Amino acid sequence: MLDRAGSGERTPDGPRFTRSATVDGQFLTADECLSWLAEQRELQAYSVERVPFDRLDGWRFTEDDGNLVHHSGRFFTIEGLHVGLSPFRVPTWTQPIIVQREIGILGILVKEFDGVLHCLMQAKMEPGNRNLVQLSPTVQATRSNYTRVHKGRTIPYLEYFTAPRRGRVVADSLQSEQGGWFLHKRNRNIVVETDEDVEVLPGFRWMTVAQVQQLLRLDDVVNMDARTVLSIMPFARPETTTGGTDPFRAALLRSLDPEAPTVHSVTDAISWLTENKARFELTQRRIPLLDTAGWHRTADEIAHVSGGYFSIVGVDVRAKDREVGAWMQPLLRPAAPGLLAFLTRRIDGVLHVLLQARPAAGALDIVEAAPTLHCTPQTFRTLPTAHRPQFLDYVLDVPARQVRFDTWLSEEGGRFLHAVNRYQIIEVDDRFPATPPPNFMWLSVHQLMTLLQFGNCLNVEARSLLACLHTLW
Repeated sequence: MLDRAGSGERTPDGPRFTRSATVDGQFLTADECLSWLAEQRELQAYSVERVPFDRLDGWRFTEDDGNLVHHSGRFFTIEGLHVGLSPFRVPTWTQPIIVQREIGILGILVKEFDGVLHCLMQAKMEPGNRNLVQLSPTVQATRSNYTRVHKGRTIPYLEYFTAPRRGRVVADSLQSEQGGWFLHKRNRNIVVETDEDVEVLPGFRWMTVAQVQQLLRLDDVVNMDARTVLSIMPFARPETTTGGTDPFRAALLRSLDPEAPTVHSVTDAISWLTENKARFELTQRRIPLLDTAGWHRTADEIAHVSGGYFSIVGVDVRAKDREVGAWMQPLLRPAAPGLLAFLTRRIDGVLHVLLQARPAAGALDIVEAAPTLHCTPQTFRTLPTAHRPQFLDYVLDVPARQVRFDTWLSEEGGRFLHAVNRYQIIEVDDRFPATPPPNFMWLSVHQLMTLLQFGNCLNVEARSLLACLHTLW
């Protein structure tokens, strides 16, 4: 893409993505996109039905260890995991875990129309979504899917994201997924720009970043995979916008500036993460699913004896517009919704976000930067204050005037059944302690964007919240 002066130098990506985040597109409005998503649900007549394990065609429990596996040996397995974590309130435990060794592709294709970048977004059905169809990346596919282990149809637009690709890579990194439910799971998050003519297939639409962000403020519209790709897009501080009279918005815009003053440097942030990776001792040992203490298997679920945490269930899916029109699979079903919150603060006129260094049972690299609060509140209702997550009570009691973003969003609908979390962005007041605990750090938005150029720095929930924060310019 040449600059408008024709000098042969490429226009920087940051201002171009920022412009796309501030203007509407020329193809459809956000309201029309909502109508389009509803039409896709009705048009395709999707169905998802819970089934017992003995009806889960293509899947079986192995005789020796009781693991739940696909007959092809591909896709994923449900196995047992023995976890040791120190220092931690519960030093050891066992649990089922999703083992998916493949690295999938989550990719958004972008193209300029009348000088404004547009994203090619997909209306994609996933069996675990409460509303089935949500706004998704251009390509959202596991390796088993795009190599057609299922012998189904090819993945549209895949040629833009695999070598030798058709287009220019804007952002590309391996990013983790839910460490409490996956073992070492990562996907390739990639944004590619093209200047070719692109045929828009049924189920796809061009939208500006601003239009996607409008929809992200609504419950259950933009899926997790789209959110994580949105989080790695490069943005620059808008040159012509001051934030108006809203001090929060002005501070947020300054937080996009690499020259803005910050409490810590990026080097400090990397050192803080590294120190916490060294501080925690995490051991992960795969064990037979049969040996997970406290978990039991019935005809239609694998669940914890307490009824908490999550369960594993089977579903029968009908979706005629997918690569395969019908299939069965297991899904992980959380016992209760989670609560994920960024606490933010204006420091020297620059918005900072409070991150925590958080270990996870299935994490590839022990610790990642996570939201300030990252928990399932139901788990801690009966526990004394000393055992409750830091800042949980603060978030639960915060006045509504301090909440800048508050939306219910779905997690990965291809592996989780009705997994929803409440995502909040909260501006703290002057009474909030200025110095956080050692496993927390204040970072600017630009610093978070810098860390996202690498993998295993920000967890998937923090990346979702960063995408949400970008909607508040």
